[in-house]
Amino acid sequence: MNNIVIFIILALAQFDMPIDLTLYLVTDSTPNVLGDGDLLHIVEEAVNGGVSIVQYRDKHAETGELISMATKLHQVTQRMAVPLLINDRVDVALAVGAEGVHLGQDDMPIATARKILGKDAIIGITATSIEEAQAAHKGGADYLGVGTVFATPTKEDTKSIIGTAGIAAILQAMEDFKLPSVAIGGINASNVQRVLHQTSISARHSLDGVAVVSAIVAAKDPRKAASELKYLVQNAATKIYPAILPNAVAVKDTAALIQRVPNIVKKHGETNPLCHNMTNLVVQNFAANVCLATGSSPIMSNNGNEAPELAKFRGALVINMGTVTSDSLSNYLIAMKAYNAALNPVLFDPVGGGATTIRKDAVKNLMAGGFFDVIKGNEGEIKTVFGGPDAKQRGVDSGPSTSTTQEKAKLVTELARRERNIILMTGSMDFLSDGDRTLTISNGTPLLGQITGSGCALGSTIASYVAIHREDKFLAVLAAILHYEIAAERASAQKTVRGPGTFVSAFMDELSLIRQESMNGKDDWCSGAAKIEMTQV
Repeated sequence: MNNIVIFIILALAQFDMPIDLTLYLVTDSTPNVLGDGDLLHIVEEAVNGGVSIVQYRDKHAETGELISMATKLHQVTQRMAVPLLINDRVDVALAVGAEGVHLGQDDMPIATARKILGKDAIIGITATSIEEAQAAHKGGADYLGVGTVFATPTKEDTKSIIGTAGIAAILQAMEDFKLPSVAIGGINASNVQRVLHQTSISARHSLDGVAVVSAIVAAKDPRKAASELKYLVQNAATKIYPAILPNAVAVKDTAALIQRVPNIVKKHGETNPLCHNMTNLVVQNFAANVCLATGSSPIMSNNGNEAPELAKFRGALVINMGTVTSDSLSNYLIAMKAYNAALNPVLFDPVGGGATTIRKDAVKNLMAGGFFDVIKGNEGEIKTVFGGPDAKQRGVDSGPSTSTTQEKAKLVTELARRERNIILMTGSMDFLSDGDRTLTISNGTPLLGQITGSGCALGSTIASYVAIHREDKFLAVLAAILHYEIAAERASAQKTVRGPGTFVSAFMDELSLIRQESMNGKDDWCSGAAKIEMTQV
């Protein structure tokens, strides 16, 4: 072994740099990603923007080319005290004195790489399953690259798309050890917080960062892209969107839940939260009147550019895609981003989500665009969000259900666990779940189904309730439903109600009366009328 190689090994062994996986850049030199960009310039800008670790990956270059580019990249990363890892090629890492390597499942064994590079080298391993993650830990890996999360053209040899649920399962399985991990595959600024939120099991079992490729390499401004991504990761949804706040108690007894509802209705009436409705044109007037009757302050604005200012008032946002267009979709995404950034609740009502291809695509885009505290819809809409078999819908209606009560309860529970939020599936019987608690609610009246916008207005009611009772969003949603549906029952029982027309007026009155009764300390409207049952899934 010549003196140069010995020097490199010694330098590498003495390199003492902590592994910061917050924002992990994987380079790509293929024309469809890099284009005519200058990789060296991109990496330098990205590091200046906040990239904390760089992996040089080029599957097609010759060894000499790899060493030449890796040497230049290492000069950049060393100046910023950022580790440079080489993908697959231990020999290249050794030749340029890089801080380590990232190995795939079919590459050199960890033990062999460790012998060559030394005990202080950083060695990462790709894992797509629990078994691979456990083997990497036993083999002595320093971190895991977990994925692929979403389908991506930058990695054609993907074993499988495991999604956020697959990553969460791997993290959950690592109960006896904590191996630093990053997720990779299709991650960008629009979905990074959602990925981090949905994969977080606990403080011990959560991702340490994300790995990105084209989100930075293909960006017009790599420094700006890196800076934005790092901000999103450091202010991730894992920290700001818990279903239950740390000091709150997850009440599971139905009698105790019912007992708490009137106080939340009172709090709602006293607070008058802002409810920003981005809703379909058909129901704007009705939804606004329902908001006023229940005690919230409505604003009907489909202009996403107003959202950053409106979000400052600590209210809630409703995204109701009843009249979805390309323009409205872009406005929804802008508004959702603003409310997510302000830590304010967002409710998604995927009206007619399974009716057309355009609506199905809109659901996918919105689900990838940010975080929803509550997703509310009928059975067909909830199935569309879940991504299972296509739901049969007639317009905005779900169509006849063929699912059993247990199947419906399982659907909302599994979706709530996956999305880590609150799911409400409406129908003759409502199903409400936060992934831990699942309720059936049998209040309401068939007359609600005979007036336009009753479901949309329920969404507005729920959103404003979550805005004022964030410590337990599940309980907030339940309070809103019972306020709404018991008012409907009381209205339908009046002698003056002869059909849908007279029902609407009576319904508005009862919504207001229940609010007033609760504010005056009366709770018998709820205790004797609520029809809820806890369901085991």
